[in-house]
Amino acid sequence: MNLEFFPSRTLTLYLARLFLTRIVAVLIMLVLVLQVLDLLGESGDILAYKGNGQMQLLYYVSLRVPQLVARFLPYSVLLATIITLATLNQNSEVISMKAAGLSAHQVLAPLILTALVISGFSFAFNERVVTRAARTLDSWQAVDYGPIPKNASPKANLYLAEGSDLLLAQSLSGEGNAMMLHGVTYYRRDANDMIVEMMRAGTATYANPGWKLDKPTKFQVSDTTTTKLVAATVAPGITPAKIFISKVDADAEDIFTLTGSIQAVREAGQRTSELDAAWWHKLSGPLSSALMPLLGAVAAFGLARSGALLIRAVTGMALGFAYFVFDNAALAMGNFGGYPPLIAAWAPFLLFALIGETVLIRTEE
Repeated sequence: MNLEFFPSRTLTLYLARLFLTRIVAVLIMLVLVLQVLDLLGESGDILAYKGNGQMQLLYYVSLRVPQLVARFLPYSVLLATIITLATLNQNSEVISMKAAGLSAHQVLAPLILTALVISGFSFAFNERVVTRAARTLDSWQAVDYGPIPKNASPKANLYLAEGSDLLLAQSLSGEGNAMMLHGVTYYRRDANDMIVEMMRAGTATYANPGWKLDKPTKFQVSDTTTTKLVAATVAPGITPAKIFISKVDADAEDIFTLTGSIQAVREAGQRTSELDAAWWHKLSGPLSSALMPLLGAVAAFGLARSGALLIRAVTGMALGFAYFVFDNAALAMGNFGGYPPLIAAWAPFLLFALIGETVLIRTEE
C-alpha cells in the first residue's frame, strides 16, 4: 500500500504548475471583465468632478483591482479546479495515475497544496494591499472623487445622533481633540422629529464640547431664510471617542487594527458580534481557496464512467458555489446575532470540507 500523501516530485510539480497557470488565467479574465463593467458604472461620477480625467480613472482602477482580486480569487480557484481536473479526465491522465497506484487523495494533493499557498498569499494580500486600497477608495468616494483631505481617516459618510439632532460628515481627518470633520451637515429637530434648522459647513473642529462649524450656512425652516454665519458650535454630546467607535469598517482595517477597534467598541458597551464575525472571516475567507480542489474533485472522480464529464463538472461548480452561498448566509446570520461569530465564520468551511471529503471517500477510496 502506498502511504505517501504526494505522488512523485515530477508529477507534483506538473499538476501544481498546471493548476497555478489556470488560476492566474481565470483570475485575470474575471478581473478584466468585472473591472470594465465597474468602471462603466463609476466613470460618470469620477469625471463629474471638475478637473478629473484619464489619470483619475486609472487611479480608480488601481484602487478597485485589489478588491476585485481579493473577492474573486476563491471563485478563480474553483473554476481552475474544474478546468484542470476536467482536462486531466478527458485526456485519460487521471486513469493513468490511478492505474499507477495513486489514490484520489494523492492525485488531489498537489492541487490542495497549491491552493494552500494561494490562501496564504490571499491573506497577506488582503492585509497589506486590499485594506489600504479600501481605505483610500472610501475616503475618495466620500468627497465625490475630489481632493482627499490631508490625513483623512478611513471612516467616511458618518451619521451621528445626539438626541433627536443629527450630525452628518462626508469624511474626517486627525485623531482625538485634533479631529476635523469635512463636508458637515447638522440637522436640529423638534420633539416630533421634524427638522427646524439646518446648517452646512465645509469643515468642523472639536470645540470640547461640541463641534465648531467654520463659516456655516444656516437655513431656518420656519421662515425659509438662509443666513451666513462666521461660526457656530453644535452637538456638544458628540465626542471624538464616540465618532471613533461609530463606524468601524472591517474591510478597511487589517486584523491587528480591527482587534483594537473591536476592543474599543466593546469597552464602550456596544455590540460587537458583526465585527467579531468579520475578524474571524479574515482567516476563514482566504482559506476557502484551499477547499475548492476538494469540492471540484467530482469533475475528475465519480462512480459514473459513461462519459458524462459535463454533468460532473457542473456538479463540482454547484458544490463550490453552494459553499459561497452558505458562507454569505452564515456571515449575515452572525452579523445580527443569529449565530455566534466563530460559528458564522467557520461552520460553512467545516461543513463543506466534510461534504467534499465524504463524496471523495465514498466514490473513490
